[in-house]
Amino acid sequence: MAEHPAYPVGLRLTGRRVVVLGGGQVAQRRLPALIAAGADVLLVSPEATPSVEAMADAGEITWLRRPYAEGDVSGAWYALIATSDPVANATASAEAESHRVWCVRSDDADQATAWTPATGTSEGVTVAVLTTSARGRDPRHTAAIRDAVVAGLSDGTLVAPHHRTRTPGVALVGGGPGDPDLITVRGRRLLAEADVVIADRLGPRDLLAELPPHVEVIDAAKIPYGRYMAQEAINNALIEHAGQGKSVVRLKGGDPFVFGRGMEEVQALTEAGIPCTVVPGISSSISVPAAAGIPVTHRGVAHEFTVVSGHVAPDDERSLVDWPAMARLTGTLVVLMGVDKIGRIAETLIAHGKAPETPVALVQEGTTAAQRRVDATLATVAETVRTEGVKPPAVIVIGAVVDVTPPTEQP
Repeated sequence: MAEHPAYPVGLRLTGRRVVVLGGGQVAQRRLPALIAAGADVLLVSPEATPSVEAMADAGEITWLRRPYAEGDVSGAWYALIATSDPVANATASAEAESHRVWCVRSDDADQATAWTPATGTSEGVTVAVLTTSARGRDPRHTAAIRDAVVAGLSDGTLVAPHHRTRTPGVALVGGGPGDPDLITVRGRRLLAEADVVIADRLGPRDLLAELPPHVEVIDAAKIPYGRYMAQEAINNALIEHAGQGKSVVRLKGGDPFVFGRGMEEVQALTEAGIPCTVVPGISSSISVPAAAGIPVTHRGVAHEFTVVSGHVAPDDERSLVDWPAMARLTGTLVVLMGVDKIGRIAETLIAHGKAPETPVALVQEGTTAAQRRVDATLATVAETVRTEGVKPPAVIVIGAVVDVTPPTEQP
């Protein structure tokens, strides 16, 4: 008899009985999707992995703690057979066949009446990849195809040409610390769907080169102590373009709500009646030290870390930072936007009890090809910044964690 390809179909299992035989690694991988589909899952197995047991404890599945017994599969809509007993698997498979229950077998795909595809999701779309026949089935190959398609849908590189999705209003997208690969999948997809992109200087600039020619890119760079675009002008630009029915992305460095003035933009958009979505980003306060080999916390060294803005000096009346309290902390202090104020910051910390020999690391252009790390102490950091020519953007790490790893420059 000629072999025919499998017929793909989507099962709607909400409220319907699904029987899973075996509580091992196969069940651990497959159960979350069955639970997410709303299935009424019955697990039959004398034992289970800790993760599967946790699903039962949480009431997500019903667990009969015993081996398979004849009759377990009858009445089910779908069965997954994955025990370590070949005889039980064959018997249960025959029972499923007799009761016309679609059945997947982890031990023998040729004897199964259904196969589990490699699946993935992206913004409401489920991608399922099946090989055409049982012969030569290569799960790694189907998984690789699945991953490629999902990645393309997620980052916007794979878009149906006549059905381009558009997100109305404004998306405040955190672009991460600088490396374009560190933007979130959702952020990259929204960029691919945009009509207008209003970008900060500290956003991942390399991503702008990937935008189609029709996308309007507006430079909203706030260069420290130089030319800048006022926040009110940025707000007005967001409202103007979104009000024209365009899909607008506000591409910001790091995370929109970590010294990014993101909430000011959200408030302005809300007042104007413009829909706004916030997409979190990887904050440079954690990622840049990590890229330079510095953990902001470390067992036995630091049990907390504090992130402060250094854009105004400690003696400036506009400063909201309790610098004496910062000096008393025993953990890690991460200072953003503080390169030109680090001398006065160090003096203030020392004046309030911080040891002058406290290690300091400055990581300039973190996560990019131009990244470099310069080490100092509180007593020497001001002079080190001058002699080494450290320029913003740079993340400053103060505390014992700086010495956890060798102070070598990272690539």
